[in-house]
Amino acid sequence: MSNTKVLPLLEADGPAVAPCCPPLTERPMSAEEAETASRTFKALGDPVRLRLFSAVASHEGGEACVCDISDVGVSQPTVSHHLKKLKEAGLLTSERRGTWVYYRVEPSVLAAMGKLLAMPAAA
Repeated sequence: MSNTKVLPLLEADGPAVAPCCPPLTERPMSAEEAETASRTFKALGDPVRLRLFSAVASHEGGEACVCDISDVGVSQPTVSHHLKKLKEAGLLTSERRGTWVYYRVEPSVLAAMGKLLAMPAAA
């Protein structure tokens, strides 16, 4: 019996994702919007965290066991610390299966970050 779950894909025409903030080109951010966005970017501002996030995002099936992504040049406790920071920022979700923890990129946050950084459509 398999514990594998099929996750729905986010289509470009699918459900709208409410970004934390307007696109950077739309108007200046408020202080609150800047605080919200900066938490996300701060979490990705560390090279180890960015490598871990990339390892999860690019892993087959869109999720990765911590046992598969821990080779980033730091100790296992440090990997756990960085994964915790990515979860706190809302970039990753996790699920424990037996003794292992599996991580997934939170698609709604990723889509919202993309909308924040998107260029306006050419008229």
